[in-house]
Formats: sequence, structure tokens, C-alpha cells
Amino acid sequence: MDVDAGPGAAIGRFLPTATPLSARLRAWLSWSPGTPEPVAELIRVHRSVHPSADPAVLRRGYQIADSMHAGQYRKSGEPYITHPLAVAEICAGLGMDTTTLVAALLHDTVEDTTYDLPTLAADFGDEVAHLVDGVTKFDKAFYGKAAEAETIRKMIIAAAKDVRVLVIKLADRLHNMRTLGVRSPASRARIAKATLDVLVPLCDRLGIQKLKRELDDIVLFHLEPEAYQQIEEHLANRPGWATYLDTVCGQARVTLRREKVTARVAPRPRHRYSIWKDTVAGGHRAPFDLPRIEVVVAGPDTDCYAALGAIHCRWRPVPGRFKDFIAAPKNNLYRSLHTTVIGPDERPLEVLIRTDAMHRSAEFGIAAPYHFPKPGRSRAAARADELAWLRRAIDWSQENIDADQFVHSLRCDLVDAQIQVFTEGRPIVLPAGSTPVDLAYELDSRKGAHCLAVRINGRLAPLASELTDGDVVEIFTESDDQPAGTAPTSAGPRKEWLGFVKSPQAQMQINRWFAEHSEPGISISDKVRLGRATVSLILRKHDRALSNDKPLRQLAENLKYPDMETLLVAVVDRTIEPEAVVDQLIALVDQPG
Repeated sequence: MDVDAGPGAAIGRFLPTATPLSARLRAWLSWSPGTPEPVAELIRVHRSVHPSADPAVLRRGYQIADSMHAGQYRKSGEPYITHPLAVAEICAGLGMDTTTLVAALLHDTVEDTTYDLPTLAADFGDEVAHLVDGVTKFDKAFYGKAAEAETIRKMIIAAAKDVRVLVIKLADRLHNMRTLGVRSPASRARIAKATLDVLVPLCDRLGIQKLKRELDDIVLFHLEPEAYQQIEEHLANRPGWATYLDTVCGQARVTLRREKVTARVAPRPRHRYSIWKDTVAGGHRAPFDLPRIEVVVAGPDTDCYAALGAIHCRWRPVPGRFKDFIAAPKNNLYRSLHTTVIGPDERPLEVLIRTDAMHRSAEFGIAAPYHFPKPGRSRAAARADELAWLRRAIDWSQENIDADQFVHSLRCDLVDAQIQVFTEGRPIVLPAGSTPVDLAYELDSRKGAHCLAVRINGRLAPLASELTDGDVVEIFTESDDQPAGTAPTSAGPRKEWLGFVKSPQAQMQINRWFAEHSEPGISISDKVRLGRATVSLILRKHDRALSNDKPLRQLAENLKYPDMETLLVAVVDRTIEPEAVVDQLIALVDQPG
């Protein structure tokens, strides 16, 4: 749980008044139809999306959670059960399935009560148990400072098997962020920063904009309170804004009907964090917030381009302000056309154009197949593309024994700043600042290890060149015909590449190559033997020899080495010259005395 339980938590956890079995039986029997039902709203929302869902299992999950969390309180003073219920309601709002909602209700029981994982699996099945285990934190008492990073790694590994783990985690964090005001200022800042660094990018990568917008705004409220207040005042004082957008939408509808494009048109207001980002990025002193509308066409993808043509005929497009995320989707599979035009009254106007399916995907992301299931298409198939980055994260987990390094790699991969380049006839998304070597490794590890030269937009360029959005890149490897003006190099990557590659994928593959192709390191015991042999050889040149190790031990002590072995290792490492050691040994043996 992200918000600490109150003083009753420890008492509630260790109450000896009932065995787990009797507690569970009491929970199952505690609700009767004549009393108000705490999960009534949860069931209503869930069945509005999934009419055939069985509410009995939700009631049972709530009653178990309520019983096990009895005596625990949040920092706000509310009974702890209000938190898992709220998390389940957030998941229900996304349209998640019954299994996810049950896991959300029980997500803190294993971590904070006597209800263990085997018992949970016996009561609700392995699927629910996997989801709960995936969001259960590691114990700080055992893992110390590494607990948070290890928990993130565990969660990502669990999500590779079932991405619903991340949906529950995001819902959990959203409710904790909604109630963050009860924490101390230092705690609020720490939790908000951690949310911004990892969980907001995770939410964006999963495409769940419905959650991301609220997380963004709460983070801004706690990290930049003055900017948040300034934007609040801006939103409250925009004379004529609503009237202007109504006029724009009406004119757009008329234009689209004339071109026989069926679509609905509506204002698309920005959320506060988005306004703040554009304000800061553009260096504006006042909040920068262009009017924006959304066109959702009822037909196929091609109707989006027909709508674009109609809009551009109606209003003059602004050069350089068009992006086609349908032909080249974002890395979270977001698809839309974005354009900026000069609208009525010569005001810049942003227009988003998409199909109904694109709109649902943009709002719900990875949750869309649950909210809008399609007959004949499994949810596993619907998630195949989204899981590609998770599989990459699993590779990092296996490579990085250190959990902090894994989290660093994950943050780099999830970073908002990204570019899109084109190679081999397809778009590739990379972290901003990436080089041709990053691109080569993104295509294939062998292509990365053997890349020799690159053309960027038709011109030869150094491998360390920083790529920019829209570049067309051609990578040459040893197996390709080399372009004129390049010289062959030896097979494999160069260590200096580590100084300029940006992506965790490239860094990991280069380090792996050198680990696999470098000579085995010499052990300490080998160095001790080699040091002894070196000293003996030089002594022989002086017609001398050691009959025992006593002089070596004495010299090591005189030279402040902890032992003779360390001195011999120093000889091999050349931190002390062998000849100097021999000279001092001879002087030590020959001194009177």
C-alpha cells in the first residue's frame, strides 16, 4: 500500500481473535440483502460494461478484504477498506473484467494482513493470486533501500505474464494520489516525484490516457503549486472561449457534411499538466493553451484523411504543424491525425482526427480490449504489440542483477522525449538524442554489433551523430556493400560507443558483447602465484632464493600491506615494481641482526 496504515494497522494485523478460516467464513456470511451493500456502486459500474458478470464473487472478495483489514486505518482516519474498494471502482471505470476487480479488492491483503497467497489462491484461483502477488511490495525490513526498485522489477516481470498487474498498480497509485493531501509536504513531494518518474510514463506506455491525465494534474498540483494555480485561474477566466469552440465545431460539422464525411465534432480541452508543459517548452510567461477540437469519424481509416482534406479546405493549415500518427503510430499505439489551422478570427486552432476505434484505444489503451471486447479476438492477441516493450524490460531484468540499474533502464525506455526515424521503409521510435548505433541495435543485435557506416538523409555521417525526428537512416554492416569513403573495421562493437549510445537496449547489448568476447579475468590466487614466480625469477638473477615466506611476510608488514598475498598481487598489478620488492627483500635478509 502506498499510503501508510494508521496506528490500528499493526494491531489489526496480529489480532489473535480468529483463525484465517473462521475469519473468511464470517466474511462470506456477513452481508445480508437487508443491509446497505458497500459494493453496490462497484457492481453497477461493472455490469454496465459486462452485463453477464456474476456479482457474487465481488461481494465475497470485498467481504474477505473488509474482514482482513479490520482495525487498519488510512492516514486520513478512514477505515482501510475504503482504499481497495476505490481501486476496484477505478478499474471498473476502465471496463476491466471481474478477475481484475477481485484482485483490486484484495491487492493489499497479502502485504498487510495474515491472509497469505496460498489461501488467496485456494479461495479465488491462481489468476487472482498472480495479480495480487504482482503488486505486493517487498519487505523494506529485509531489502532495505533496494525494496522499492526490487518491487518495480517484480511488478514488471509479473506484468509480462499478465498486464492487468500494471492496471491495478496504476489504479492503486491514482487513489493514493487523490488522497495525498494528508501526507507531510516532504512525503507529498517524494511520492509525486516517484509517480512522475515511473508510473506516469508507464501509464502513457499502456495508453491509458483516462488515468494519465488525472495523474499528471495531481503531480503538477503537488510539485508546481504556483503554476497549477496560475493555470486554474487561466481556465476560469477565458471570456468567449466556450462560444468560440461552439462556433468552430458547428462550422467543422457543416464542412464535413458537405464532403460526405460522417463524424462527430466536439471540443477537446487540454488538461492542466499538458498546458503547463507547452507553456514551459515554449518559454511563455502566461499559460499557453490553443483552442482544440476533436473529429471522430464513423467510417474507416481513410475517412480520417478525407476529413483532414475538408478541414484544410475550410481553414488554412499552419506549416510544420501536421503529424500523421495513423501511418506512424506512437510507441503506445496511439493513432490520430494532428493538424493546426488558422481558424475563425485568425486564431490558431488544433484539430485531432481519428476513428471511433482509435478514440477508444487512445482513452483506454491496454484496457480497451476489456472495455470493448471484439468477438473472435482474444485479449491476449489484442495485447501482443503492447507487450513488446515489456519483453525488452524482462531482458534488462535478466542482464541487470542490480535492481536500481534495472529501474534506470526502464525509466530511460519510458521517457517522454522520443523521436521517430525511418529505416528499411518503416518508422522506428527511439529516445531523443539517439544515434545510428542505437537504431542499429533496435533493429537487430547483430546489425548493431557489426554496423560500419550510416547515411542520414542520403549523406554519410559519423556513427555518433545525433538523430532528429523524421530522419531517413540507412545502416551499413560488414555484410553490406560498403559506401564509398568508409574504411573496414574489425568485427564487433567498439567500447567508445558506450560514450554516446542513448538507449538501454544498445547499452545492454554492447556490454553483453564485451562480456562474452573478452578474455577470462585472472583470479586473485593466480595473481598470487604469478607474483611469487616473478619475485623468485628476479631473485635468481641475483643468485638468491627464498627458503620460506617469512621475509615476504615481514616486507609486506613493513610496506603496510595487510598480508603477503596482497603484496604479491601488487607486484603483478605493477602498483609496486618487482625489482624494488627484490631489492628490499635482499636488504631485509642481509641486515645485521
